[in-house]
Amino acid sequence: MQQIRATFDRLRHQRRKALIPFVMGGDPSLASTPSMLLALQDAGADLIEVGIPFSDPLADGPIIQAASARALAAGATPARVLAAVAAARPRLTVPVVALSYWNPVAQFEGQPGLEALRAFVRGARRSGLSGVIVPDLPVEESFAFRRIAGREQVAMILLAAPTSPAARLRMIARASSGFVYYVSVTGTTGIRRALPPHLVDGVRQLKLLTTQPVCVGFGISTPAQAAMIARVADGVIVGSAVIRAMAQGTTTSRKISNAAQCVARLRKAL
Repeated sequence: MQQIRATFDRLRHQRRKALIPFVMGGDPSLASTPSMLLALQDAGADLIEVGIPFSDPLADGPIIQAASARALAAGATPARVLAAVAAARPRLTVPVVALSYWNPVAQFEGQPGLEALRAFVRGARRSGLSGVIVPDLPVEESFAFRRIAGREQVAMILLAAPTSPAARLRMIARASSGFVYYVSVTGTTGIRRALPPHLVDGVRQLKLLTTQPVCVGFGISTPAQAAMIARVADGVIVGSAVIRAMAQGTTTSRKISNAAQCVARLRKAL
């Protein structure tokens, strides 16, 4: 949690915006995940979001769904993804946050109820994760998770939708730690040719309601789109474009190189 705060403080002092690429843990393999994280860091990532694969990723479009399926087929589990992050952590200087749907968290290592939450958050902290995102956990049901995460100094990053009224945005911003994840579009993740016209105003409205950093994700896929968002947001989250570039590689080393090159192009635009 502290590393996320320090990163945004440094970027604000440098008048820079955060580039946050997303990759799926275990794709193309668990063994390559540490190298993937390090390559994204070297390419210019300020934070990295790593996905925990799930069989029913309802908020994700076809590119990330396919990445999740590949990771599961390769034997990825929540515990193994955390272990892959831990393997990279000694050489990582940027914060890493995990994105997991609720089901893998609630069933972590076969523990019952709150014990699963405690085990997951402890595992996240021990692996060196700075924060966790659970996209299908609404703010009203997040209290127990936030309390447990806070005790372990793990940020609980909540999502804010463009359809949410101001009162709800304020509630989400108060409950979120690390940063607030603003969803650029209604619907699923994926590559879009154009971003919605209301996006800039929506980000500005949210920033009036909170002092937390606001980062925007869902649908951002080109350097031009990233640059546009960076004019109003504190950070830009890009997943599908990075994973699509990675998937086009024919070998593991080429996949990692493709993902890093995509991040480098985005970095140049910010």
